[in-house]
Amino acid sequence: MSARLTPDNLTIIVPVFNEAPCLARFRSEMDKYLSQTPMDSDILFVNDGSTDDSQAMIEDICASDSRYHFITLETNAGLSTAIKAGIEAAQSTLIGYIDADIQTTPLDFLKYIAFFPEYDMVNGIRAKRNDSFVKKISSRIANTVRRMMIHDEIQDTCCPLKIVKATYARQMPFFTGMHRFIPALVQLAGGRVKEIPVQHFQRFAGTAKYNFSNRLVGPFIDTLAFLWIKNRYIRYRITKQSR
Repeated sequence: MSARLTPDNLTIIVPVFNEAPCLARFRSEMDKYLSQTPMDSDILFVNDGSTDDSQAMIEDICASDSRYHFITLETNAGLSTAIKAGIEAAQSTLIGYIDADIQTTPLDFLKYIAFFPEYDMVNGIRAKRNDSFVKKISSRIANTVRRMMIHDEIQDTCCPLKIVKATYARQMPFFTGMHRFIPALVQLAGGRVKEIPVQHFQRFAGTAKYNFSNRLVGPFIDTLAFLWIKNRYIRYRITKQSR
């Protein structure tokens, strides 16, 4: 597949699960991006079954600014499902993704724009991670095992700061744990992925949703699922056809 879209508009998906303590700060940081970006951008909250005050706060944000929108899932379905729902709801040529926990800054999206349309996806690299030792070592092990098994050469596949052409995002096969393989899935479809360093901060508030076990066991099982898809993936290019 060869897609060369003009990057004229962007939807940034923000999955939310019990992130009420972060949302006011998140809105403040996102407003900084919106005030500086040369690209027409919209923000799409995907409330993944939150049980705290996240929904009410999201609705207040969206009511005050037409660039903010939301969809609400009936129950907590997980990050991959939230991203999938956001992709299906987006109507832009480019689709971004950022977490609501303010560990990455929307301002780094400004660095990404220059790489379109040459690349089909831009992914961040958290070069200086402000995480606990357990979180950093488990992610390093998971990334190393993934690269050894699927040979995608992606340094930080789970970095929560991505932009991908919508044509690639919409054709990705979705499965539980898919969010760990978005760059590899773009490559599988023939797309070009660019990685660039981004800032990383300590969590502003709330608690992490992952632990040592689900950062290692789950990713390994998901890697096996990706290999199954990769070995059976159908890709073709038409070289000639009649009118």
